[in-house]
Amino acid sequence: MSALKIKKGSTKHSAYNLRPTFSDVQETHTLAVLVDNEAGVLARVIGLFSGRGYNIDSLTVAEIDHEGALSRITVVTTGTPQVIEQIKAQLGRIVPVHAVHDLTVEGGSVERELALIKVEGAGDKRVEALRLADIFRAQVVDSTLESFVFQITGTPEKVDAFADLMRPLGLAEIARTGVAALSRGL
Repeated sequence: MSALKIKKGSTKHSAYNLRPTFSDVQETHTLAVLVDNEAGVLARVIGLFSGRGYNIDSLTVAEIDHEGALSRITVVTTGTPQVIEQIKAQLGRIVPVHAVHDLTVEGGSVERELALIKVEGAGDKRVEALRLADIFRAQVVDSTLESFVFQITGTPEKVDAFADLMRPLGLAEIARTGVAALSRGL
């Protein structure tokens, strides 16, 4: 009896799913993790990422319920769909974690970041920096004869675009908060 010469996943008429279920596509996901507000919890969550070689693109932490002693950790990470699912499952197993929400797949979300951007320059470069800040709705929060410090809030892409435009004008320093995110609607 001869072996069948069918390429794997080549037919639509097969009763079996012969196509691979894994993907090599890197996706960026925003995870909201509700945890107990106690010492060492952040270290345990971050330890999960570093111990398994997962990268963190952005990390913010703040207490959200003082009486209930709850904090919210917002993590932006990149990985294949399988890695993201593994991260969520492993986060859910950590004892002080109450809930893990993937804001990227659960529907619409609002993401914002705050950045302080120092631009040094004189003459036309100062005028151009002020003009661009007005377009991006960035506020001047400090001014000297040699520099400005702008405050800008918005999506990470908006902050990146503003910083890229400030580079040729004398960008000196950037301080970013990281992404804060909430799901939209109910």
